[in-house]
Amino acid sequence: MKRHNANRYWIALYLVPIVVLFGAFFVYPLFFNIYTSFMKWKGSSEMTWNNFANYSKLFSDDTFLLAIKNNVIWALSQGFIQVPLAALIALMLAREPKGWRVMRTVYFLPNVISTVAIAMVWVALYNPQYGFINAILKLFGGEPRNWLGDPSTALAAIILTTVIYVGYFMIIILAAVMDIPKELYEAAQIDGASTLQQELRITLPMVRGTMVTCMTLAMAYGMRHFESTWLMTGGGPAYSTTTMGIMLYLKMDALRYGEASAAGIVLIVLGSVVIVAIRKIMGNKDPMAEAAQ
Repeated sequence: MKRHNANRYWIALYLVPIVVLFGAFFVYPLFFNIYTSFMKWKGSSEMTWNNFANYSKLFSDDTFLLAIKNNVIWALSQGFIQVPLAALIALMLAREPKGWRVMRTVYFLPNVISTVAIAMVWVALYNPQYGFINAILKLFGGEPRNWLGDPSTALAAIILTTVIYVGYFMIIILAAVMDIPKELYEAAQIDGASTLQQELRITLPMVRGTMVTCMTLAMAYGMRHFESTWLMTGGGPAYSTTTMGIMLYLKMDALRYGEASAAGIVLIVLGSVVIVAIRKIMGNKDPMAEAAQ
């Protein structure tokens, strides 16, 4: 009994730093943000109660509604484009073809390069006059386009740039795939299963839990997207690429902290709803964890 109480004491002691940090850097800011979202506040001025005026103003703003739509598009594109591509690459590398270790590094490399540097490279590639993409179009008889300056193509053009970050999720999925017992594949080969059948009947079901986790992370990153869009278009043209993160930044820049806080709360709630929904749809079962038990 004494030993049990001693263990509880040490567990509580080890948890204290985590609880303090979590409270200081998440719980307190969250509740402060909720509080200020009901205030009229310019940062240096005194806060005055504003009721639901900040939220009412946001949802009556067509630009903010467009930003919500763009955020959802970002989340879905990251979850249903980036993660499947990462899974496809991981499945191929798991077969350990020649040079697979080098390719693994190459695919992951963009994740350690500055977002600013990569965004500037894409701006150059999309340049309407001298960009590489328009040069390729000309070779095949196509008409050059202002990809980032056209509201009908700007959002898709920026989303396309995120494909190079598949290496992050590829590494996670690859680790899960390589942890699958080899005996399952050997038994499948004896039964005459092709490589495609092995991937569909063994690999994908076994890494289902990892895939759901990757989709959750990808959609969370998509919901909070800011950097590359701000660097490449600033939310334009005609607000066609604006996101809630950009709206929040612009409101803070204009010293409308109450509205910025309200936008932040909406972003948190919307992100939570999207992530919970995708986990409900995809399920929470993890065959790998069940097999380990």
